[in-house]
Amino acid sequence: MFKPNRLKAQLLAGETVYGCWVGGGSPTNAEILGHIGFDFLLVDHEHGVGESREIMETLRAIQTTPALVRVPWNDHVFLKRVIDAGVQSVMIPSVDTAEAARAAVRACLYPPHGIRGYAAGVVRASTFGLEPDYIHKANGEMLIAVQLESYTAVENAVEIAAVEGADIIFIGVNDLAGSIGRLEQTGHPDVQALVRKAEAAIRASGKIMGTVPNGGASVGQLIERGYRVIAGPHDVALLRDAGLAALADYKALRSKLANGDAVDAGGLTRSY
Repeated sequence: MFKPNRLKAQLLAGETVYGCWVGGGSPTNAEILGHIGFDFLLVDHEHGVGESREIMETLRAIQTTPALVRVPWNDHVFLKRVIDAGVQSVMIPSVDTAEAARAAVRACLYPPHGIRGYAAGVVRASTFGLEPDYIHKANGEMLIAVQLESYTAVENAVEIAAVEGADIIFIGVNDLAGSIGRLEQTGHPDVQALVRKAEAAIRASGKIMGTVPNGGASVGQLIERGYRVIAGPHDVALLRDAGLAALADYKALRSKLANGDAVDAGGLTRSY
């Protein structure tokens, strides 16, 4: 449903925002995370579970929290459907050139600034045609993030960051590492040298810089380096880690009982 883009307003006000990934395909889990207080939820449809219908269900579940939706690819048809569903903040992966960045921006905006197809009278984004002057508001509320995720993208970072309408330049440090044969080695000096090169280009452009915490930088260090969009934990990882911790506690208790050791009467009492 149409409403002012709170995430964009926060960024325009100079704030730093911290979000949580949602990729497990569960609107209920997204709803729970939406009530916790993250600045945004990054709904992942590149690696996450679900199709465009699930995006709409997730949007309905997290109306209390701004959604930033990562699409599978720089595809103007998919972008059109996502934005018609009510998404006002999008992330486009693997943008290697300024030409690709311009194509991404144009896909998200109505003419004359872009090529977004018209169905404003009936789509959810316009509250099904009930939002007055929607076509004159839509472009201004759009927030567009493009991802630099390869050596080639870093080489073209100055030109990509200069593209009008590319609001956030988001460094995908894990895939960037993979592009030089250093997958899962985000703290490696060669990877960090590329990251620093990209950072310099983005800062010089005045654009908003985003990334994920990684082996080369903690959240605090990222903030110190000028990042203002930080996508932190992932819903799947949160569930996995909480499950592992609960099971480890139980196994430790069982081991104590087997050895005849004293057991803390207050241990493992919370089930929900």
